[in-house]
Amino acid sequence: LKDYSGILYAGLMLTPAGPKVVEYNVRFGDPETQVILPRLKTDLLDVFMDIAEHRLASRHVEWSTDVTATVVLVASGYPGKVENGKRIDGLEEANRLEGVRVYHAGTRKQDGKIYTSGGRILNVTGRGSTLSQALLRAYAAAEVITFDGKDYRRDIGKKGLAKER
Repeated sequence: LKDYSGILYAGLMLTPAGPKVVEYNVRFGDPETQVILPRLKTDLLDVFMDIAEHRLASRHVEWSTDVTATVVLVASGYPGKVENGKRIDGLEEANRLEGVRVYHAGTRKQDGKIYTSGGRILNVTGRGSTLSQALLRAYAAAEVITFDGKDYRRDIGKKGLAKER
């Protein structure tokens, strides 16, 4: 790894026996990146240039102290067989909410409207000064977005909230 230059992502799971590697790859995965990069204050292009030119160690990378949380909206049946072509509403309203950013994953645009096109449909990221605030914003946006068969986990951040109190 001495000559490696790039980005390595490790998906980890904390277990009673310690951390375990679930996956690793060399790309920006959707939810993993969309929850972290909104906190980056340093220009990402500068970071990439420093990586490419082997000088990242000299860069002071700055991060916001804000907290972010991402809730993934999926089609009913995901990760198995899903039905595509369901119209998505509420995107404009969700995008207007303070501290919210909605990322498209499995969507398509047709005649000016957005439809489902895959299993993972949208990634909704909330940002705030606390985990509670970030989660409230992400879940509020998830609620105003509608499509037939919409599903999502309702336990995102639960362990962190217990520690925050």
